[in-house]
Amino acid sequence: QVQLVESGGALVQAGGSLRLSCAASGNMFGFYIMGWYRQAPGKQRELVATITYGGTPTYGDSVKGRFTISRDHVKNTVSLEMNSLKPEDTAVYYCNYHWGEINYWGQGTQVTVSS
Repeated sequence: QVQLVESGGALVQAGGSLRLSCAASGNMFGFYIMGWYRQAPGKQRELVATITYGGTPTYGDSVKGRFTISRDHVKNTVSLEMNSLKPEDTAVYYCNYHWGEINYWGQGTQVTVSS
């Protein structure tokens, strides 16, 4: 089992910045990928960003150039720096652990961007 705990969600004005963090604990093994996904009301969950064990990031098209993902192997954390936030970034953001067939999700943290 892997436990993921997100933090950092908040209400922010458009154009502002926010940093999300996810602390991972438990039985982590392999070259696992960590990532962030989000889900807005009435929409499907979508990719925000992932980062490989070696540190290679992948971003969803809608956040490229605005968001930056990073991870700390010592602290077992993954962070998401979000800049130039837009109202359409409003969603619940979920942390994800992925290795092979295994997926774990955090409980989510709400990000609301006001116009």
